Amino acid sequence: MSILYKLPFEALVGLRYTRAGKRSGRNRFISFISMISVGGIALGVAALIVVLSVMNGFQKEVTDRMLSVLAHIEVYDVRGAMPDWRAVERAAARNGQVLAAAPFADVQGMLLRDGVMKPTLLRGVLPAFESKVSEVAQQMRQGSFDSLTPGSMNVVLGSALAKSLEVTVGERVTMLLGSAGSSGGAPPAPRTQTLTVVGIFEAGHYEFDSTLAFAHLDDAVAAARIEGPAGLRLRLRDMHQAPQVAAELRRSLAGELVLRDWSQVNTIWFAAVQSQKRMMFIILAMIIAVAAFNLVSTLVMTVKDKQSDIAILRTLGASPRSIMKIFIVQGTLVGLLGSALGVLLGVTVAMNVDLIVPAIERVLGVQFLSKEIYLISEIPSELRWPDVASIGGLAVLLAFLATLYPSWAAARVNPAQALRYE
Repeated sequence: MSILYKLPFEALVGLRYTRAGKRSGRNRFISFISMISVGGIALGVAALIVVLSVMNGFQKEVTDRMLSVLAHIEVYDVRGAMPDWRAVERAAARNGQVLAAAPFADVQGMLLRDGVMKPTLLRGVLPAFESKVSEVAQQMRQGSFDSLTPGSMNVVLGSALAKSLEVTVGERVTMLLGSAGSSGGAPPAPRTQTLTVVGIFEAGHYEFDSTLAFAHLDDAVAAARIEGPAGLRLRLRDMHQAPQVAAELRRSLAGELVLRDWSQVNTIWFAAVQSQKRMMFIILAMIIAVAAFNLVSTLVMTVKDKQSDIAILRTLGASPRSIMKIFIVQGTLVGLLGSALGVLLGVTVAMNVDLIVPAIERVLGVQFLSKEIYLISEIPSELRWPDVASIGGLAVLLAFLATLYPSWAAARVNPAQALRYE
């Protein structure tokens, strides 16, 4: 208590007004409105924290699953083939951020089996090198990634692709490949290549699981009829440095090369996620703004109820500025309390989404995310403390702004008129 008495008298009076509303019988309605304001701010803060945490978790989960298949940086040769990829690998390795490199060749085609045809990207790789830049070898559900040997025409399919073609390990599929136009002007006939399924992988990203297949690099190069691998896939120490490292490699690598980092592969998706996060922040921040407007009405009623107290303080020498500070303190305390409760609730829910959502799904008998429709089937969450700080700060700021008009009105109270009928 001795610490409280060391505070300025404006803070002491404002704190007393905040507590008096709960204890005084005649001010129960004002106290109720104050609690509604606190609850509104708390719910708005909690909702914003939970939604942004889920969106952050969704972005991180999808990004991690993408990068389990994609490389951090891809290096292409504009000639269409990179026969001297070893020299490019050594040059790229001089950059301290580059951990590993692997050659690859992509072949677009159609996989056909029993009348079912699916578009496919056949990626030729060297299994020993590929395991250093991606996690496909660890994502095998059937078979072995090392079964991709040169000249075998073996293939590893994504789980959704294998399911749609109704194939399992040991069965064969036919791949239709494009062909150069004929000299007689007739439409080119597609080339066919028979492949043996030796494995099935599941990355957890439906786009890759439904369209991607792996073969040995020599088989893919032969199918594409090019002189060597199309380029290199690079793995970095820090994936967030990919744009910067790509810029450095453009300046240091010799030859006509094109570099593309992982953030450019799905630019539209990442831009859409960022746009959605900004819009959700604005929309949910309006909940906090509505609670702040409710705080305005609470303080206006408090000013009306405390006019005699304000007049007495004025006659005792309190300045209009001091009266303003009293009600600013009262409103800001409400904002702080609402923000604190909202942060506590939001952080608790955000850190336990993996337990709360499955429980709700079991009770309601529904599944919120279907793997066939969405990229992931579970709702992830990643709590970021800078987001929590910015949300809490926004709530306190809005509560402070809501106090300006009521406190200004309190400072304009005329002591003589307020005490006339007392």
